[in-house]
Amino acid sequence: MEKTVLVINPGSTSTKLAIYKNGELFLKTKIEHSTDELSKYPGIWNQYDFRMEVIRKWIKENLKECSAVVAMGGLLRSIEGGTYRINRQMIKDARANLQGEHASNLGCAMADEIAAEFKCPAYTVDPVSVDEFEPLARYSGHPDIVRKSLSHTLNIHAAARRGAKEINKELKDTSFIICHLGGGISIAPVRGGRIIDVNDASSDGPFTPERTGGLPLQQFITICMSGKYKEQELRKFVMGKGGLVAYLGTNSVQEVEKRISSGDKKAEEVYEAMAYQISKEIGAMSTVLKGKVDRIILTGGIANSKILTEWIRERVSFIAPILIYPGEDEMLALSQGAFRILNGEEQAKEY
Repeated sequence: MEKTVLVINPGSTSTKLAIYKNGELFLKTKIEHSTDELSKYPGIWNQYDFRMEVIRKWIKENLKECSAVVAMGGLLRSIEGGTYRINRQMIKDARANLQGEHASNLGCAMADEIAAEFKCPAYTVDPVSVDEFEPLARYSGHPDIVRKSLSHTLNIHAAARRGAKEINKELKDTSFIICHLGGGISIAPVRGGRIIDVNDASSDGPFTPERTGGLPLQQFITICMSGKYKEQELRKFVMGKGGLVAYLGTNSVQEVEKRISSGDKKAEEVYEAMAYQISKEIGAMSTVLKGKVDRIILTGGIANSKILTEWIRERVSFIAPILIYPGEDEMLALSQGAFRILNGEEQAKEY
């Protein structure tokens, strides 16, 4: 009997939709939302009805029946990895922007509403708020600040499964350092499929195309107390207007590489500095695994960059061999989580 899964992935400026049949991609689309369209809405949840109208239009044209609906999970309360059945409490926490406001928070409510219309179950898989830290990883240096796991969990877990298969090991027996390289960068030691530590991609680790990563605290405190910036401006300073944007005025690595190829030495130095910081974080995370690393896995959109990945390889290949899985196939990973439940390979977890 054919099983059909609808995947919903709301992003900051787009909504991605896909239909998978018996595990294979049948149809997908990416609906872009212009700045003018989104500027009408003061917050993420104010966009909900607008986005749902767009989703319903596409579904009406392309989908007659459905076995399950699965959506990207957002900044929910801290939970372990896995596929979760969407329930009232999850939607309540998402609507409260419990750990921050992000477009992915919309996903569970969207999936629940569409699934009710198809009379099928609704799931989310490995939401951003998955927390599998071991106790030592939670220490920050001050009891008022506790380190929490907020990372690109979905792609990291998917890369771990893929890596285990490639090296012919059971996932439970693997030790990887997995680097999600995108607009945000998450670098995680993953042991037995669990993310036991990771930098906070919103404010720690290497700088990224648009984020500062970790900053020298004394200098940052001076900036915070200078009166030059309001709170929201400071948040943009570290997440949105940092990294390549601050140094080079662009968040496009393709643009940076064009400048490098045309002889721009400043662009080359900044780009290599990003690779340098990524490599340092990989080295730090190798100590969490006590140097027992099966593979270093580079994934995410920027893993397509041969320049950047080669710079990283030069610095860290002494730790372990490197696997490169360019892109972040979130839609596939979401569908696979739903199919594992539909096929009886796993039990859905309760939030």
